[in-house]
Amino acid sequence: MLDFYDIDSALSEEERAVRDSVRRFVDERVLPVIGDAYVQGRFPKELIPEMGELGVFGANLPEEYGCAGLNNVQYGLIMQELERGDSGVRSFASVQGALAMYPIYAFGSEAQKRRWLPPMAKGEVIGCFGLTEPDYGSNPSGMITMAREQSDGSWVLNGSKMWITNGSTANIAIVWAKTNGDASDRSIRGFIVPTDSAGFKAKDQKGKLSLRASDTSELSFQDVRLEADAILPGSGGLKSPLMCLTQARYGISWGALGAAMACFEEALEYSKTRVMFDRPIGGYQIQQVRLAEMLTEIVKGQLVSLHLGRLKDAGTFTPQQVSLAKRNNVNIATEIAREARRLLGANGILAEYGAMRHMANLESVYTYEGTHDVHSLILGQAVTGLNAFK
Repeated sequence: MLDFYDIDSALSEEERAVRDSVRRFVDERVLPVIGDAYVQGRFPKELIPEMGELGVFGANLPEEYGCAGLNNVQYGLIMQELERGDSGVRSFASVQGALAMYPIYAFGSEAQKRRWLPPMAKGEVIGCFGLTEPDYGSNPSGMITMAREQSDGSWVLNGSKMWITNGSTANIAIVWAKTNGDASDRSIRGFIVPTDSAGFKAKDQKGKLSLRASDTSELSFQDVRLEADAILPGSGGLKSPLMCLTQARYGISWGALGAAMACFEEALEYSKTRVMFDRPIGGYQIQQVRLAEMLTEIVKGQLVSLHLGRLKDAGTFTPQQVSLAKRNNVNIATEIAREARRLLGANGILAEYGAMRHMANLESVYTYEGTHDVHSLILGQAVTGLNAFK
């Protein structure tokens, strides 16, 4: 891989080793199958046990719960390499770790952590994250999914969630609901919901033109009865699911760079071998300008995510800093994928090349985990002190 700014010199030996092991996995196991999986519209589930063995699920969570206990830069590099393969593969790992395992770790009881995290780290139990609803995406506080506590301490869950990654594959869902008829943000709590519960249904989202190698579902809950210990006792208010989203957005800022790097490398190699008018197209000014722009934006994005990772490891990062990294890196990756597709000409639309697959995937990444525009308003509020959401 081209390392124009010698980013490797800023990484520790352990960080490089983690990245390289995941890179080999992507090269040997993901890239040979992902084009066909994308065309077929299926997630390559056969990769899950190997991903568990690699330790990519919840990689930055503590070893005492069966996780790898890596630092946040190592975790970011894992996300980078997985998305170099495909956004759907990175999304699977990101949801499993940041959106299903992390809330159990952050808000769960010790018994919940001991029960769920070790098998989830191995990929033996798959999780999903239910926050977004059909009518409430960027405004999750408007959710209408409701959990009502019963006299014996159990709960009854009703409602629906939309655009749920891993939804049809998951064994458990981390579902966010308002409690006991209270419509305020303060009443929002998290629940561990086994997907084999009576009244739980997951329906695949059909007709996707993006993230086709990913399981995306709609969840519905019809009088789903949950035991008293299903609630995440430390959760409370909208802040709790937003903390989970911050973890996921951090990983996305790295993942998008992986997609951008894949597109750049593909375009670069193609420019050297594709001959037009008796010489490689990489010798023409227009293509060199394209490649120079791609390279420049990748380097800038790498520096942003690396420094953010160091801040996160130091415990001094802010959600607004994560918003900047997610917003910038996904945006530049989307543009790089588009330019790479154009450089490849007609071949760029074929599944044997990655640019158009990455381009289509990144249109979803541009929207999910906080849309590009929502992150713009988060940054606007951070620098002006004025709330433009209302």
